[in-house]
Amino acid sequence: MALQDCAAWLPSTACGGAGVFADMLLYLVPSGALALLLWIASRAHPAFFVFTAAGTLCHELAHFSVGLLTNAEPVGMSVIPRRIKRPRGAAGKGHNWELGSVTFANLRWYNAAPSALAPLLVLGLPFAVAWWRTRHGWVFEPLDLLLALLLAPQFLSFWPSPVDWRLAARSWPWIPLILAVLAIIWHVELLQLVKG
Repeated sequence: MALQDCAAWLPSTACGGAGVFADMLLYLVPSGALALLLWIASRAHPAFFVFTAAGTLCHELAHFSVGLLTNAEPVGMSVIPRRIKRPRGAAGKGHNWELGSVTFANLRWYNAAPSALAPLLVLGLPFAVAWWRTRHGWVFEPLDLLLALLLAPQFLSFWPSPVDWRLAARSWPWIPLILAVLAIIWHVELLQLVKG
């Protein structure tokens, strides 16, 4: 594919001469594979939660930080795993695990979605590290093993929990606004593609 064709479909970083985007994705493959192994192991036995602690900490810090910025007034944070009863009607039997939590004193319609969905920002961390390690070419170093171990839990922790999604629903007035903005952007890009 010619460079001009590539730039028409992908961000310029993906089409650069050094292939920075491809290097970043290649750099993150070991972390992604390790995340899969951690997910399988932690479902088999709760002792493996120790290996997901870095991800849990980032998940809860994201809630806490965005809650501070949006005036949701976080009043408590825990990263200690604890057993909780499964909600009635949930799949499975017995107990479930809550790996961490943040409590808010001022969760309102305008700050519920940003505070509850803040862990989505955690996904930027592995990509930022991958960019940092590969931006000038990449040579494997022992530091990369440690970074792979620290980045793997981030792939497991960036997705908001079902409770987070329910809390985010309090911000329902934002949903029509966001959908309208996305529709306008999509419409403009579609027109440019058709005229192009």
